[in-house]
Formats: sequence, C-alpha cells, structure tokens
Amino acid sequence: MTTREPTRPLPPLRETVRAHGLSASKALGQNFLFDEQLLDRIAALPGDLDDATVFEVGPGPGGLTRALLRAGARVIAVERDDRCLPLLGELGEAFGGRLTVIADDAMAIDADALAGGPYHIVANLPYNVGTALFTRWLEPAAWPPQWRSLTLMFQQEVAERIVAAVGTPAYGRLSVLAQWRSTARIAMKVHRSAFTPPPKVMSAIVHVVPAEQPAGVDPALLSRLTEKGFGQRRKMLRQSLKGIAGAVEALEAIGIDPTRRAETVSVAEWVALARVLGEAGTG
Repeated sequence: MTTREPTRPLPPLRETVRAHGLSASKALGQNFLFDEQLLDRIAALPGDLDDATVFEVGPGPGGLTRALLRAGARVIAVERDDRCLPLLGELGEAFGGRLTVIADDAMAIDADALAGGPYHIVANLPYNVGTALFTRWLEPAAWPPQWRSLTLMFQQEVAERIVAAVGTPAYGRLSVLAQWRSTARIAMKVHRSAFTPPPKVMSAIVHVVPAEQPAGVDPALLSRLTEKGFGQRRKMLRQSLKGIAGAVEALEAIGIDPTRRAETVSVAEWVALARVLGEAGTG
C-alpha cells in the first residue's frame, strides 16, 4: 500500500492541538484520537486508497485525516467547528493540496455531488449525528451507491445494532437498513481510553460495502415499513403497521403472522413485505 508523507515534517497531533488551544467540544460530540498507529489501522480498513477520494465527516483536529492522506487519499472533509479550520488548512498545505475542507454541517452536504465520482466514506462520526448520517447513506434510490465503502466509528451499542441478527436484543431498524442490500461487519473495537477526553461508552468501527439489491423493492417503502414496525416494537405488526395501507393483508399473503413483533421478522421477510406492497401499489 502506498504511503504519502507530508511535504514538510508535522509535529505530533497532540502538540499541534495544544499549540492551537483546541479542546474537544461536548456540544459537537467531539472526542479526539491521537494514537497515529490506531488511526493508520482505521485508514487501512477500506483497502487501497492511493489516489482514491474519501469523504470525511467531523475531522476535528485532523488525526484520521492525516492517516487518510498518508494512505494516498484525496480527502474532502466537512467540519462545522471553526476552531479547527486553521489547523486543517495547515494540514492541507503540508500534503500538497490533497485535502479540501468544507466549513459546513454534514447534514446539509451532498457528498455525491462533492465527490463527483466513486468515493469512500471514512469518519469518526460525532455521536450526536452519526445515526442520522448513516441511515441517509443507506437509503439512496439508485443502487449501487456512488460510495464504495463506509468505514465509520460509532458507540459500540450502535455498531452492534447495525450488524445484529434477527431475534437478538440489538436487532432493529438499523440492522435491516444496513443488511438488506449491503454487507456490514464490526471491523475493530476501540477502547474509551483511546480518546481525549474518554467518552463514557466503548466504540467500534463498522465497515459496510454495497451488495446486490433484491429486485422489485422500493427503498423508501422498506424504510417506512421498518420505521413504523420498530417505532412501536412492543406492539404486534398488525398494530404497528396499521397506518400503511394493505400491510396486514400483505403479511398474511407471504405467511407472516400479524401477531408477531418487529424484532422477530428477518431481513428477508421485511424485503418480501416491501416487495408485495410495492407490487400491489399500496403502502
């Protein structure tokens, strides 16, 4: 794998952060990682990034950004914390302009348009927006998506929900959305002590790659079904899905007992339900 060094030596990240007077913002969900070996391991998870485009959310002081640039990537980083912009600007200069920084909220950004072609998403996601961004990236109508992989750090509890199997306590809407046309795995666990300041919970990195999409399924309809079903997970399906026209009849048509609860319905069964409803023109 190619390693790209900066055009001038960079001081250790911890020293740079100290020199700029930066501290992690609780309001922005920030926790900084300074261990460069760990960051290099994270940057290696998508595979060869030489001359690849990477979209990064919330780079903060740029620890993971450094690792991605060292791996040869061209990085588009979206950062809403103005305090970090001078430091990221210096990092871009040190790596020959291979870093583009967008001062904005990632929720307002069209990553596809910025990348202009295939790209990877790699991010230590801020805890307060991580799930919302993840579901957005999983739900495009066009598939395979423009992104080629997602390498994302979450609270370990959220990561376990993403990869959970049907019938387990962690299984839910995120599990279905991540697994029905993608392959998701926990690639690495990160101890809370690796961060500054240490968060109250453990973290884990999820790696997701697109898979073949089942035919005849509308992603928006599947998203709506799972939102309704798992939004009232203690209720029977006939109750939680009653707001979706034809849902109970569709359940019976494919042999799913309407008295079951959402967490007992497999990914394949959710897909079958969305297909039947879509074919019937209901939902």
